[in-house]
Amino acid sequence: MSTTRTAALALALLAAAGAHAVTLTAAPAAAPPIETHTLDSGVVQASVTEAIGGRLLSFALAGRPNFLKVDLAAGDPAAKVDADAPHVGWMGHEVWAGPQKQWWTHQDLNPARAAAHAPWPPDPYLSLARYTLVQADKSSIALTSPASPVNGLQLDKRYSLVPGKPNSLQLDVGAVNRRARQVAWDLWFNTRAQGDTRVYVPVASRADVRQQAVAPKPDWVPLTWTLADGLFSIDMPAPDADRRHRNGKMLLQPSSGWMAGFHGGQALVIQFALQPRAAIHPDQGQVELYNDYAPDDMSKSLLEMEVHAPYRQLAPGARMTAAETWTLLPYDGPDTRAAHLAFLRAHARVLGLGGIGAGPES
Repeated sequence: MSTTRTAALALALLAAAGAHAVTLTAAPAAAPPIETHTLDSGVVQASVTEAIGGRLLSFALAGRPNFLKVDLAAGDPAAKVDADAPHVGWMGHEVWAGPQKQWWTHQDLNPARAAAHAPWPPDPYLSLARYTLVQADKSSIALTSPASPVNGLQLDKRYSLVPGKPNSLQLDVGAVNRRARQVAWDLWFNTRAQGDTRVYVPVASRADVRQQAVAPKPDWVPLTWTLADGLFSIDMPAPDADRRHRNGKMLLQPSSGWMAGFHGGQALVIQFALQPRAAIHPDQGQVELYNDYAPDDMSKSLLEMEVHAPYRQLAPGARMTAAETWTLLPYDGPDTRAAHLAFLRAHARVLGLGGIGAGPES
């Protein structure tokens, strides 16, 4: 079964779509429609598209809003994809390869980006190209990317409901080196959420926190943050209390393999395999949080919940893998750090959330 809806209505109505393909349209008579495939456990729903980088477009509890930030009107899903393609801000959840500083240094299709060691945009063959749909049924969706001539990788992605855990979604990613020579990359999960999403990461000490400089704009200020009770969080003053535009990125070495975000009456817990700091490329953190917080227009704000897998050298034909498990829970408590931490403590044993209460107050 398929239906066609405008972008304004499509994701809001996914709960009624069931476990089937849906066609999303950015705007009437505008760009070609984006076909999606929906996983529905009866408790959570997720929608995935093979277009625009094989990305996850929505994840929500039944009857609640999409936890992810998306923009289905960002561009044309049928636009040409090559090494000159610009970035298109579709948002949602996608997978990159790290480190970022090397994105364009191992290719000759775009000499200008190679010479500039361009840190932007991401590899268009992995983030914008159409993937091949390998499987789509009630329990999982599997996709394969084209082989990228920019970094040499071909990605395979699988999104699956988790048996016996109706609140959870499993994300499995593999990358194969399709070049005739060795390459070295990591797998990088990037989950976009609303800019005022409150995120908590278990961190043992201030030495495990690095902060990147604020974007060079005179009216923007750096992020401020709190590390207490073993949990790191970005400070988010109420818009009516502080109108300054905050921007920046935090690179974190977590003490346990998870982070949690609170927004819109839902709590998203993302779990992953904890890695030693030496396994992560030194330019990155295993967990990274990017926040662009604009109190004057929160619709333009953004928070990214990012996870890096180990940096690995791959021989021709070799494959590496990484995974995340997402669990979405209803949360109807106050939007305060104290209330969020109490909620996480209450679910820590069942979910296996370590590190709470293990760090110093700062």
